[in-house]
Amino acid sequence: MTQKEIYLDNSATTPLSAAARAKIAEAIDIYGNPSSLHSAGQAAERLLETARRQVLEGLGVRQRRDGGALVFTSSGTEATSLALFGSAYAKERRTASRILTTNSEHPSVARVMDKLASDGFEVVRISTRGGALDMDELKAALDKSIFLASFMLVNNETGAIYSVGEAFKAIKQKYPDAITHCDAVQGFMKVPFTPASLSADLVTVSAHKLHAPKGVGALYISAPMLKAKKIAPFILGGGQENGMRSGTENVIGISAFGASVEDISKRRSDISAHTEELRAYADERLSALDVRLNLPSGKRLANIINITLPDIKSETMLHALSSDGIYVSSGSACSSHSKHPSDSLSAFGLSAHEADCSLRISMSEYNTKEDIDALCNSLVKNIARLVKIK
Repeated sequence: MTQKEIYLDNSATTPLSAAARAKIAEAIDIYGNPSSLHSAGQAAERLLETARRQVLEGLGVRQRRDGGALVFTSSGTEATSLALFGSAYAKERRTASRILTTNSEHPSVARVMDKLASDGFEVVRISTRGGALDMDELKAALDKSIFLASFMLVNNETGAIYSVGEAFKAIKQKYPDAITHCDAVQGFMKVPFTPASLSADLVTVSAHKLHAPKGVGALYISAPMLKAKKIAPFILGGGQENGMRSGTENVIGISAFGASVEDISKRRSDISAHTEELRAYADERLSALDVRLNLPSGKRLANIINITLPDIKSETMLHALSSDGIYVSSGSACSSHSKHPSDSLSAFGLSAHEADCSLRISMSEYNTKEDIDALCNSLVKNIARLVKIK
């Protein structure tokens, strides 16, 4: 009998939805280059523009009224690099050089900040202990040298929802010309927001967190950013994507991204209700085990639970769970090869050892209470076995 696989690593990536699969099947036969002027190219361009509208609508943006742009990229990481490098180097000389971010960002932001710091920018990292953005620390960091702020909407390891709207509003009230970027990859289509509600000039989203293919991301750029030329492209060539990201677009993947966003939009309340019920059930079951739940002090995403094991390394437990056909994560998939403790968990307040003994469980609409039961049963069995070995 084949062992059932239980996938609980949806913050790393998600399985394709039926809507995405159907769109791939349709788009795969539309082979034209969307930049070509003939009918084959125009058919591909129509797919591209339909997807652009669908993703913008998912962001709560009406393209013609808003005037902003959605730039498709190869990933959320590339979209974030465009946002940060593109705005940092849009002008040759800047009188302002201070950048605000958090101390628990995804590596796609954190490593860019390291590079910008090495290039002479002043990077100030705001504390997020317990999963809460320290607003007093942020307000104390505001001065006339600030030109850019980048805060994630949802922490990808703890599920903490940061008060990005409040933070960006505080920045904009004092320094209206400051550029604000939000990495919304984990929160898009799960946490209600619009770029306007966040006071965000730039917003990063990604396809493969929403049951669409890997290899597609997007950056929303506000109309004032475009008009004032506060952002510059760093991939140059044929001028695709409104001149902001050259290179022939991944029409198949982009089409599936749009279809998946539209599908989720139609069923959003039902999906949210299911994941919230599942999270409550998982909290209850896990609380009865010999593990500690790392619960954010404020709002949290329904899809993510982080736990610390009793002196068992996460990698060891990952392999044990995997042997039972259960897939979870030790943290961000983008930093899983790092030998350093998780920045996010350290910022949350965990010691290096505690972070090294922590697991991330991330659910989707396709998971069930039976999946949680199987996870808990496997944890009980393997904790008992591994503690004895020690």
